[in-house]
Amino acid sequence: MRKYEVMYIIRPEAEQETVQAIVEKFEGIINNGGEVTKSDLMGKRRLAYEINKIRDGIYVLVHFNATSEVVAELDRVMKITDEVIRFLIVRDVA
Repeated sequence: MRKYEVMYIIRPEAEQETVQAIVEKFEGIINNGGEVTKSDLMGKRRLAYEINKIRDGIYVLVHFNATSEVVAELDRVMKITDEVIRFLIVRDVA
């Protein structure tokens, strides 16, 4: 298992229950073959640039250990989740 981190941005109009459900869904995918070491719901922030006429987003940062199969499944699910504006999964070198 390797160390990874993922940051994703959820649509700003999402309700608190929806945001919590999305976070739990992604952490459930990670925990199915990996482990979450740190999860940080950073809250609503201004985007650096406008994406599809959206100026704000709810940022979430997750550090985790997982296999490449878990990362591939997480990537696939994030691509088809409508509430996620952008995401980036990177391997943690440190």
